[in-house]
Order: sequence, then structure tokens, then C-alpha cells
Amino acid sequence: MLGYATIGVNDMPRATAFYDELLGELGVSRLFGMDRIQFYGTGPGAAMLAICIPYNEETQHPGNGNMIAIPGGSQEGVDSLYAKAISLGATDEGEPGQRLPTFYGAYVRDLDGNKLCFFEMGG
Repeated sequence: MLGYATIGVNDMPRATAFYDELLGELGVSRLFGMDRIQFYGTGPGAAMLAICIPYNEETQHPGNGNMIAIPGGSQEGVDSLYAKAISLGATDEGEPGQRLPTFYGAYVRDLDGNKLCFFEMGG
């Protein structure tokens, strides 16, 4: 259902360093891009995350209510991604923990203030 989601950044080298390290924990890498946009994923046909300098070249602002949710693969994976993001300079928006009987999650804001959720859905 989802092809890709795009979030804005203000400093592409800083943002790619953050996302290269963070998403590398999941075996995700940069697939393609150009100066103002980079696409991350696991391969052709899979959902991707893109980071970009806004097309209108104005300052990026994180959306109110927007969030990118990234599967952690397990509760331990969620914990690891959260710790990695924090070590790379992300800010805490909710430490890892059980949110619902079937949802374990953690929340951070990336270097540009975009909200990320790392999660595991279980039965």
C-alpha cells in the first residue's frame, strides 16, 4: 500500500549521516537519489523512506501530527533502534515500552525534528 514516504531536512550531509547509521541497523541502505533527495530501502518494489531538501528551497519544518513508523522486528530491535537514534543525536519523545497489549513502541525526533516511531506488533 505504501510506496514511499518523504520527510524534509535542512542539512542533507548531516541527515544522510544520521539515516545511514540508523537504518543500517535494519539492513536498509540508500538505494538512489540526487543532491536534494535520497531514497532508503531494502530493494526495488519494497516501501522506501526518502529524505529531502524541500522543493521550494524554504526551511524544512516538521509536520504537526506527522510521524514515520519503522518496524523494529522485535522488542529488542525497538530498544536497539531507539538507543541508536539517541546516540546519533535524536531527542526522546517516549522511551521504549508496551503501549497497547499488541503494540510495543518508542518515539524520537530526528535531527530536524521529524517524529519517528520504532515499533513491534505482537499477539
